[in-house]
Amino acid sequence: MVAIIDYDAGNIKSVEKAFQYLGQDVILTRDPGVIVSADRVVLPGVGAFGDAMERLQQYGLVDVIHEVADRQIPFLGICLGMQLLFDSSEEAPGVKGLGILPGKIVRFSDDMGLKIPHMGWNSLTLTKDSRILRGIGQNPYVYFVHSYYLQSDRPEDVSATTQYGCLVHAAVEADNVFGCQFHPEKSSRTGLTILKNFAAL
Repeated sequence: MVAIIDYDAGNIKSVEKAFQYLGQDVILTRDPGVIVSADRVVLPGVGAFGDAMERLQQYGLVDVIHEVADRQIPFLGICLGMQLLFDSSEEAPGVKGLGILPGKIVRFSDDMGLKIPHMGWNSLTLTKDSRILRGIGQNPYVYFVHSYYLQSDRPEDVSATTQYGCLVHAAVEADNVFGCQFHPEKSSRTGLTILKNFAAL
């Protein structure tokens, strides 16, 4: 069973439909007991870092997410859900992230002359053998919507990068914890392959 953490994030239903399309049993839940008993757990997300952390705390989900990580249950953060795995974000100064992985979230610079948010299809450069990125080929295109991006403190955690005026850490993998800045649920066949790989862990 795949448990999708329900904390009122914007892309929950599309993530649910993608897993259902792949034939997975899916539950949307904020019940700690259900989450820690799931085979795999997904933290989706579209929105603001500070508001999201406030909702996770309000619903009592912070400790549960740490327990999932500690128990080695496969865990996937998508878009804002990936950003929340890290220490902090320039979007919400003073607000602590989950701190499961070391790194910070920074805003794209207005000086780059590029549209912010970064919205659309960009190719990935795979930087290591990632279990969930297998079978997607070299330089596959995936769909992004974000104004902030990850700077990981551990290069060995980064499984894919992209370029948007600067180097963007687009995906991470560390033991049982995975993250995608892009939206696999909106990334056509490539995205479905990634979700299928995750569901097969």
